Amino acid sequence: MKTYRTRAIVLRRTNYGEADRVVQLLTVEGRRSVMARGVRKEKSKLAGGIELFAVSDVVIGEGKGDLGVLTSAKLVHFYRHILEEYDRLQFGYQAVQLVARASETVDEPEWFDLLQETLAGLDVLSLPLPLVRTWFYIRYAGLLGHEMNLEIDTDGAPLSAETEYRYDSAERGLRRVEVNGTITGEHIKVLRLIARRPLQVLAQVGGMGAYLGECLRVAEEHASLDM
Repeated sequence: MKTYRTRAIVLRRTNYGEADRVVQLLTVEGRRSVMARGVRKEKSKLAGGIELFAVSDVVIGEGKGDLGVLTSAKLVHFYRHILEEYDRLQFGYQAVQLVARASETVDEPEWFDLLQETLAGLDVLSLPLPLVRTWFYIRYAGLLGHEMNLEIDTDGAPLSAETEYRYDSAERGLRRVEVNGTITGEHIKVLRLIARRPLQVLAQVGGMGAYLGECLRVAEEHASLDM
């Protein structure tokens, strides 16, 4: 049986028969479905390698059709701190579910990088959860073909630090308003920073806290999430 080794994150596990599981994996090459035989038995060597919120080193063999066979699974890193805070745990589940659903139609290797960095960010308890969520939603939308435009407004004019804006969900962009705008030049600076930098860099940046609430709301709306 031909096999290959790759890094993977578990998206979903479904019991099959008396002791097996069908496991949906997100790998560095894309999404794969595998059969984990005997994994629910007490002494299974596979069980510890297909935990949620973890990156694993897996070996996949040929199976029937598109369903591969999981022949080896070893944890590389388990993001255990996610389990310590309820809100982080809930968002961790949501991020996995969103990526699982999106990768069914847009199967790109970049989903692995997005989910791995999101889990790593959630694992750092000192990193504000709104920052991790905003970072995820912006990239999630971008991978679905809806990159957030942070250079021009809905009328095609350059965004200005002296102008106030509101997010226009119909136009999927920032609309200039004369009064009562919720998005200022400072919000735009923070959104640009989040959109352009990895989380490990953002962890070193201060002064964003006052703007994260509105930035998160914009990112959620832009990602078209039914919250």
